Amino acid sequence: MRLKPQANPASSGAADAASSTASATKAPAQPAPKPLARTVDKLGKLGLSRDIDLALHLPMRYEDETTLTPIGALLPGASAQVEGVVCDNEITYRPRRQLIVKLCDDEGDVLTLRFLNFYGSQVKQLAVGVRIRARGDARGGFFGMEMVHPACRAVEEGAALPQVLTPVYPSTAGVSQAYLRRAIDNALKRTPLPELLPAEIVDACLPLPAMQLQQAVQLLHHPGADIDESALMDGTHAAWLRIKFEELLAQQLSLKRAQEQRRSRSAPVMLRHAQGASGTAQASLVARFEATLPFSLTAAQRRVWAEIGADMAVPHPMQRLLQGDVGSGKTIVAALAAAQAIDAGYQAALMAPTEILAEQHARKLRGWLEPLGVEVAWLAGSLKAKQKRAALEAIASGAAQLAIGTHAIIQDAVEFARLGMVIVDEQHRFGVQQRLALRAKAQNAADGARDFQPHQLMMSATPIPRTLAMTYYADLDVSTIDELPPGRTPVLTKLISDARRDEVIARVREAALTGRQVYWVCPLIEESEALQLQTAVDTHETLTLALPELKVGLVHGRLNPADKAAVMEDFTQGELNLLVATTVIEVGVDVPNASLMVIEHAERFGLAQLHQLRGRVGRGSAASVCVLMYAGPLSQTARARLQTMRETNDGFEIARRDLELRGPGEFLGARQSGAAMLRFADLEQDAWLIEPTRQAAQTMLQDHPEAATQHLNRWLGGREHYLKA
Repeated sequence: MRLKPQANPASSGAADAASSTASATKAPAQPAPKPLARTVDKLGKLGLSRDIDLALHLPMRYEDETTLTPIGALLPGASAQVEGVVCDNEITYRPRRQLIVKLCDDEGDVLTLRFLNFYGSQVKQLAVGVRIRARGDARGGFFGMEMVHPACRAVEEGAALPQVLTPVYPSTAGVSQAYLRRAIDNALKRTPLPELLPAEIVDACLPLPAMQLQQAVQLLHHPGADIDESALMDGTHAAWLRIKFEELLAQQLSLKRAQEQRRSRSAPVMLRHAQGASGTAQASLVARFEATLPFSLTAAQRRVWAEIGADMAVPHPMQRLLQGDVGSGKTIVAALAAAQAIDAGYQAALMAPTEILAEQHARKLRGWLEPLGVEVAWLAGSLKAKQKRAALEAIASGAAQLAIGTHAIIQDAVEFARLGMVIVDEQHRFGVQQRLALRAKAQNAADGARDFQPHQLMMSATPIPRTLAMTYYADLDVSTIDELPPGRTPVLTKLISDARRDEVIARVREAALTGRQVYWVCPLIEESEALQLQTAVDTHETLTLALPELKVGLVHGRLNPADKAAVMEDFTQGELNLLVATTVIEVGVDVPNASLMVIEHAERFGLAQLHQLRGRVGRGSAASVCVLMYAGPLSQTARARLQTMRETNDGFEIARRDLELRGPGEFLGARQSGAAMLRFADLEQDAWLIEPTRQAAQTMLQDHPEAATQHLNRWLGGREHYLKA
């Protein structure tokens, strides 16, 4: 297995980087590969701004340059290193421009080196008569054995072979491996790595043979040729286990400390009362709201509502993630939380990532709360100036007790009179800075408290697998709605090749003529020669011609907001039989009469997106079907995704498999705003280390806070703020 490459967190401390890298370029015979300032900037993109960052910039793989293979002993498909003298060097132009180098070893055997892309400097470096070592994969060619684009370097005759494996580091354009190796070696000489873990933690929490950190780092940078290479490469060597434990411990420390710091801040106390905030005999908004609901809450909804309500009643900020499968009823719980905030005399704000989803929330919450006397403000980029001005005035004056909108709600012009509750839907679609910007709207103008922070409720229809909940989301309290409302029937999912398109169209006609409504989802809205996907525009034209008896609508992200809203309203009211759409309908669309969905080129979608789309049907009592139409041949990953969709409707199982297929970086989306929290530990392979590091973090924070701070500074530096939003 190839070790995970490191991410590119925002850099800081360029001066430290300059001192770290300058000494790596002082060798008199070797000028710096790039001007220093430019190289420092590029190292900063790798997060290498301190000596300790360089020391902990560990290899992603290794090359074995400790042995030489005679050219005559090369085997096709084997990776090997050979040495010889260039006996021919020629640029050919048929069948394409390429550099052909003949390498002759001391036994007289010849190997062809082929370079399809090359620079003029390479032609000079590989001139006839130069002795070189070349490393690459051997293969059989028309004129005998050859290597394509091998790594080459000039050597003196009789030059000694390295005694350790050669590390290959995560890099970026303009930073060579040679430069990184020199910089890292110099940093290692300057950087002591004293043990920070107290002895009792090492004894109690490290479930592995104890290896000193200094020893582990040195070994990983310079592993001897006699090392167990398979353990080194698959990450199971004791040195890697020590590094992974340290990294997971830093993550747990950071999240637990963020949680503790949040509890030291003040937040509005929002008690749940039977009466209104004024203490009059009138029932509270929450009580009146619950009394008007035309349905009963499920047991899971009541449980999470109790958890959220209890959090809002304490004087430190709630930071809770409400997760539940598609259609589990998260919106009603969020509405109850907003009502509790309004009861306490505060404003609430709800932000959603798309206008369709935000408008769906606005329609629902207005229908529920406006009859009870709550003024709801709507903010979106599509509003006319007069409408926007009126909404801003209502929010600023406090007349609007609930504000709902898209990113428009965090614009500078938006000011709240007394914001105490923030709700973010589909929170993984927002970056850290966007969520912080909304939270910053709750200034303490009315309360005068220091470090004032509103209660924050984040919602997600993409369930969080347990390993992520214990690591990336360990700073959050998590509430889970684990049951669907009664009457919801599982959606039957079918996989159909696009060669059977006519059959699918016939099924659409049949469903529509019996009174049901249909979605047809396409991945693109314009023709793309590269992907050759059917577009929404063309599909709309095709289906309109093929189904003249049906009313066919079209909605996509490039429609102006008014037209988009009109089409969605027609479909919601049953005026359209068939809606051709892009993924703008992925969330927020609730049409109980829609019981059939066709997803075109389903192999191009991710698992979470397919599950969200499928959740648009099956929202009524009628049996519903989702047709995943695919174009072959399928990749192994695409086949696994489609098979998962056919096998299960369980969002938690789908999330677990999605994590396996994509890894945590992609799964989490914008949560870390591009800063990966884990570079070395693998949540699937190393899940067994999570619980020991959780225990170790708790002990260090309680008994060894100074060591905890030093450990965090060593591993996270300035990146810790990414974990607190």
